[in-house]
Amino acid sequence: MKNILYIYDKLGWKRAKGYPKGTRIKTLRDEGNAKTILLKLPKGFHMDSHCHVTTEQHLVISGKYESEGEVYSSGNYRLIPVGVDHGPFESKTGAVILVIWDPLIEQSEI
Repeated sequence: MKNILYIYDKLGWKRAKGYPKGTRIKTLRDEGNAKTILLKLPKGFHMDSHCHVTTEQHLVISGKYESEGEVYSSGNYRLIPVGVDHGPFESKTGAVILVIWDPLIEQSEI
């Protein structure tokens, strides 16, 4: 194991660039195009729908958010395949979400 981080401390949280105001981010892994983050959504969070070139995974640590008519609350896991449009996202109460983006597979690796 390379790194051990305590996800509940106040260290390492930063303003999440490209996200709505008040959103905070804590990077747990950043290896090229493979990333694992904690995303802290503020009360009243809203983000438009979008898609990614890699698989995205969500695990709600605390709070809840709504997307596409579904409510994802503490303990819910969500797998979003490559290229699938997802959102919009809203959180009336705020939430902390573990977000994992899988590594991008290059055509030469297939």
